[in-house]
This record gives sequence, C-alpha cells and structure tokens, in this order.
Amino acid sequence: MTRRAVVTGIGVTAPNGLGAEAYWAATLEGRNGIGPISRFDPSGYPVRVAGEVADFAAAEHVPSRLIPQTDNWTHLGLAAAAWALEDAGVEPSAFPEYEMAVMTASSSGGTEFGQREIERLWSKGPSWVGAYQSIAWFYAATTGQISIRHGMRGPCGVVCAEQAGALNAAGQARHLIETGTRLVVTGGTDAALCPYGLTAQYSNGRMSEAGDPDRAYLPFGVDAAGYVPGEGGAMLIVEDEADARARSAPVVYGTIAGHASTFDPRPGSGREPGLRRAMELALADAGLTAGDVDVVFADAAGVPELDLQEAAAIGAVFGPRGVPVTAPKTMTGRLYAGGAALDLAAALLSVRDDVIPPTTGVTELAPGCDLDLVRGAARETRVGAALVVARGYGGFNAAVIVTKADQRSTR
Repeated sequence: MTRRAVVTGIGVTAPNGLGAEAYWAATLEGRNGIGPISRFDPSGYPVRVAGEVADFAAAEHVPSRLIPQTDNWTHLGLAAAAWALEDAGVEPSAFPEYEMAVMTASSSGGTEFGQREIERLWSKGPSWVGAYQSIAWFYAATTGQISIRHGMRGPCGVVCAEQAGALNAAGQARHLIETGTRLVVTGGTDAALCPYGLTAQYSNGRMSEAGDPDRAYLPFGVDAAGYVPGEGGAMLIVEDEADARARSAPVVYGTIAGHASTFDPRPGSGREPGLRRAMELALADAGLTAGDVDVVFADAAGVPELDLQEAAAIGAVFGPRGVPVTAPKTMTGRLYAGGAALDLAAALLSVRDDVIPPTTGVTELAPGCDLDLVRGAARETRVGAALVVARGYGGFNAAVIVTKADQRSTR
C-alpha cells in the first residue's frame, strides 16, 4: 500500500505572530512584522530594519536548563516543534522512539551564541569561553535538541542550503514517511540578528538599506532594492495519511505531493538558472500539470535582477499572469532556513482555508515582472494545490507542491 506524507501539525515563530493561527491571522490582515532593529544599536550599520520575533521569551517555552546551552535559533525551533506536536495531537511517548525522525534546515547556525563566546574570548581569555560553544553554534544543534527533548531516535539530519533548505528538508521528510518512518518533525528556523550575523549577511550585497519598514522590502516592485533580514520560521509534523487518520489526528492540513531541487549553472556559462526546472520537476513528481496549481509562493528576492529571473521562470511554466503569485515574506523579511518553512506553513494554511495571503508594500510591478501578484488584500479562491519555491545563496533551488489531502495525484 502506498504511503502518503501529510502534514498534521504546524508550529510558527514569526516576526508577525507566535503560533500558527496568530501568524496566519496577521498575514491575512497584511500586518507587518518588520521594524527598526532593537536587539542592538544598528546606527553604525547600513541595514537598520529587520523582522524580529520581539515577543518571544525563551524562558516561557524552553526548559531552563537548555537556555544557556543553546542559541536563540534553537529556542525558536524548540518552541515551534512543541507547538506543532501539540497541534497534531501527538504525544511522542506513544510512538516507538526509533520510528520518529527529525529533519530540519539551518543557514547560519548559532550565530548570536557564537558572537557572545568570541567576545568573551577576546575580552577575558579562553577560560571564559563556555563548553557549550562547541555544540550550540553547530547547524544540527536544533535537530539534536528536538530529538533529545522528545525522545525521537529515528533518522535525524539537517539540510544547509540557505533559503532553499527547509523545502529540501520537507522532501526528505516525505521520503522517510514513504519508506516506513511513522512521524517526522521538519522545517527550519534561523536567528542571526546580531552585529556579527548582520555583518556576515550584508556581505552578499543583496540587502535593503531603506529605513521605512513598509517600503524596505518590495519584491517584483519597481522600487525593489534588496531584501530585509528576519528571524524565526516554522516546524511541521509529517505522517502517513492512513496512520494519521487511524489515530484520529485533529487535522490534516494537506499532502506533500511533490518535491525537487536543482543547482544553478556556473556563473558566466550563459545557461538558464535552475529555478524553472525545479518547478517542472516538482510538478512531474506530484503527477500534476501547471494548470492544477492555484498559487505560487514566490522566493521573492527583492533584488531586481533576481526578481526578473524568477518572474521569467514562473512565466515559462505557467504563462504570463497564468497563476496567482504571492510573497507573504514581505511582512517578515527573509528568514533564511526559516523562510521557506514559513512559506510552506502558509501554503498549507492557504490550502486549508481556500485563501491566498497578500504581498504587502508593492504598489507597482517592475517592467518585465509580468505576474498576477496578489497585492493589497487576501484573495479568496479555491486552493487545491500550492507551489512553494525558494532559492538559496550560492545557486540552490527547491520547489515543493502541497495539495488538499483528498486530492489524489497520479504519482
């Protein structure tokens, strides 16, 4: 019997909402979570606005013994995973420990923790560097801490592909379910809003220096001038559909129907970027055609050249203005490994509620961006299938298709 990977739980830690429903309500209302950086004094930096998860207190969500051992990025991931398990009605102790897996994505690792320990090293000496520095910065730290906290001893791993990572992690989760794993926690978070982290991010030359939070991040817009950084993300619970229904899961948000990943060709080769092929391969993997897709959740780099590339790729697959496109990350900033996970959560909620969230701030499309960009307000329409795309710095491309759980593919 074919096993089908469905999502039964969603946990969100986002700049515009803690918890899936709070995030979703804010997103549908177009509520902006981007604001002036408050974590440190940004006056000496070109970038001064970001999507901070301002109302998150680790002590309220993470065991006290873990707080000094782990970075804020892991705190956000632990909270999101716990909320996702609760949402799914899952008590991990009821599952065999070797049949539960954790597959997350990370981009920056424990940057804030690492900065603090480096400051201690240079100001006080090596004896002041904490022992947990050896593990708290590591990309797999969140995966490991979720695994330990919930007794999940099945296959565990981390995908490092910047913004594209969480989609590839979801693809791995689907594969694990199809090959017999009972339950997978998947998704991603990131949190690098500290001087060290911001300096490292700024080096890519793609960040917006605008100071108005409502106008700083305008993907596909005529005034696009880079993206705004952010922190947070989402975690999902993935199970086999028959298993989920057998245990009377409170909700089945949708099916992970298709996944693909590609790499861009060598710069200067003259070959087409790999995003279009990733979309086409995900459609083929899902057994769907372009006409079956009701919305595309865009990568939305906010960099004019990259926006034109993405618009061209979407147009090549769906035709000019052939499918509604949205980028709710205009309300959170780009969250790196957490960004695609949050888009995937939004896509599943879109499928559940038959509504497409808006792209905020963009008033006029840039020449060449011939898209049906959902702007101004959410659009109510049937959403049977949603395509989420993401690109990671360095040439990573990924695409995932989610469908209503009752929509069968021919895969």
